[in-house]
Amino acid sequence: GKWKNKERVLIFSSRGINFRTRHLMQDLRTLMPHSKADTKMDRKDQLFVINEVCEMKNCNKCIFFEAKKKQDLYMWLSNTPQGPSAKFLVQNVHTLAELKMTGNCLRGSRPLLSFDPTFDKEPHYALLKELFIQIFSTPQYHPKSQPFVDHVFTFTVTDERIWFRNYQIIEEDASLVEIGPRFVLNLIKIFQGSFGGPTLYENPHYQSPNMHRRLIRLSVAAKFREKQQVKEVQKIKKKGSKVLIEEDPTEVVFETPAEEKPVEIQLVKPESKPIVKDKKKPRKIQRKKQKKLFRTE
Repeated sequence: GKWKNKERVLIFSSRGINFRTRHLMQDLRTLMPHSKADTKMDRKDQLFVINEVCEMKNCNKCIFFEAKKKQDLYMWLSNTPQGPSAKFLVQNVHTLAELKMTGNCLRGSRPLLSFDPTFDKEPHYALLKELFIQIFSTPQYHPKSQPFVDHVFTFTVTDERIWFRNYQIIEEDASLVEIGPRFVLNLIKIFQGSFGGPTLYENPHYQSPNMHRRLIRLSVAAKFREKQQVKEVQKIKKKGSKVLIEEDPTEVVFETPAEEKPVEIQLVKPESKPIVKDKKKPRKIQRKKQKKLFRTE
C-alpha cells in the first residue's frame, strides 16, 4: 500500500538527564518506528527553538524530555509548529531493561491504542487523546514498520494522572503480558501553541515537586517540634510542687515506740591497749630459712 499518513515524531531531550530517562527515551524510539532522534538541546536555549529543529528534521510531532535539578523530569508532547502542546511531570519510570518482564513483541510492529472511558467525558482529556493517537500510533505502510499488530499501548486515568502501559497480545488465548516501559504522566498545562502560547487548561490537582519536598520537610520539622514540647512539659511536671497527702490518724495505731536509753557522755580518754608481741615469730622465721636451705641443697 501507499504511505499516506506521514507522521514523523522527533524524540530528544535536554542536557542533564539521568540514565533512567535516557533508557526510557531509547525504549520509545525502538517502539515507534516513525520516530527520529537528535542531539541533546542546551538548557539555556528557549523552547521555541524546538519548532525550528522539528522543521529541519522534517517532523510534525515532538516528544521532548526536560530535566530540572537532576531529579525532576518533564515531558512535552507537541504538534509542531501550530500546536497544541501539553506539559507533563513524569513519575514512576520503569524501562524495558529494568522490569525484566516476560512479554516480547516484533520490532517495528504497529500497536493498538487503548484509552480509558474518561478520555471521552472531559474536553481536555479528549484533546490529549487525539494528541496521543497522532504521536504514538504507527502510520500504516510506514517503510520501517511491520504489517503486524501484536502489542497494545494503554492510557488509563487514575488519581488525576495518566498511566502508560505496554502489553503483548498472545495469539493462543488473546491474553496480555506486560512488556514495558511504564510511566505515569501528571498533567501540568495544555497550551494553544507549540511549546508556549495561551493556556487552554491548567491542572488544579497538580503539585510541583519542590512544594512536595517542602511539605515533607515541614512535616518532619513539626514532628520534631512536638517531641521537644512533650519533653519540656515533662520537665515542668517534675519540677512542679508535689501534692501533699493528708496524714491518716490510723497509721500510728500499731506502732510500738522503742525504749529510750539514757545518753552517756564519756569524759575521760579511754586507755590505750597494750601491744602484745608474738613470741612465736622468731621461731617461724628460723623455720622458713631452714626450708629454703633444704630446697637449695
